[in-house]
Amino acid sequence: MIKNDLFLRALKGETVDRPPVWMMRQAGRYLPEFMEIREKYDFFTRCRTPELASEITVQPIRRYGMDAAILFSDILVIPQAMNIEVEMKPNFGPYLPNPIRDKKGLDSVIIPDVNEELGYVMDAIKATKEKLNDEVPLIGFAGSPWTILCYVVQGQGSKNFDKAKEFCFTQPVLAHELLQKITDTTIAYLKEKVKAGVNAVQVFDSWGGMLSPTDYQEFSWQYMNQIIEALKDDAPVIAFGKGCWFALHEMAQSNASALGVDWTCSARNARYLTGGNITLQGNFDPSRLLSPPAEIKKMVHQMINEFGKDKYIVNLGHGILPNIPLENAKAFIDAVKEYKADR
Repeated sequence: MIKNDLFLRALKGETVDRPPVWMMRQAGRYLPEFMEIREKYDFFTRCRTPELASEITVQPIRRYGMDAAILFSDILVIPQAMNIEVEMKPNFGPYLPNPIRDKKGLDSVIIPDVNEELGYVMDAIKATKEKLNDEVPLIGFAGSPWTILCYVVQGQGSKNFDKAKEFCFTQPVLAHELLQKITDTTIAYLKEKVKAGVNAVQVFDSWGGMLSPTDYQEFSWQYMNQIIEALKDDAPVIAFGKGCWFALHEMAQSNASALGVDWTCSARNARYLTGGNITLQGNFDPSRLLSPPAEIKKMVHQMINEFGKDKYIVNLGHGILPNIPLENAKAFIDAVKEYKADR
């Protein structure tokens, strides 16, 4: 039994004394103990070495005591497993030397045996579960098929993913074939993660907001929903679409256990658009963690009051930034732990 099950109870919509709290990208780049590991090992070595991935996962729990841990990994391990080369270049980010933009490229993309290609992730989960010793739940994650397609077709990060969109709009048959391959791989991957021990999963649609509402339904949401449907009986699924407030109503009709909300959508609008019945997660602006700690605490309490303490998971509206002072991250977590309703 997990000793602190607040996060899992919030996912079920149960009444709680205070909402749970964790931070997207909490395992990593803002922590000095992470920097030490980063100096010795390159990015994908950290992902592929279970001892390192598990150590990085538990570092923020040791330091701040969040209500959930999220496995240190990367969304781009999926395309790597699918026979697509992915590099992580320092001061540049992801780089895919052979982007998929035609039938020949698509034919080289495989649906892998996830245990064979991504067994190191399952080993990292088992090592992390040992270190966590049932103190808090462990979250596993994957990128949405659309977000993975963005990198796979663009070949790198982008402000507008113009090449990815061009591919979808000029070669929709190939685009849907690629999206389905990514979806099938992601479902198999997340199911194995649950078997290995994660207590919940989150699907990150980081680039969903690049699409119009109509295109979002066609190229992103239908595939995310396939993942939710396939996983719903195995573990709670959190669906997070950055910039996708326009799809919240549709997303709330799904079997997701919770929906992530970014900082551009108010608590009131998020509750209104989702009908008030589904657990919401978010939505503190990550840059706001640069405010003074006392101000952060005040804003966090206000945010909880606006969302309501039940059916709510406190989080950022996207990943924590690398330049956040340690005491500010602590103020964010402590504010939630100190929260009392009706203040």
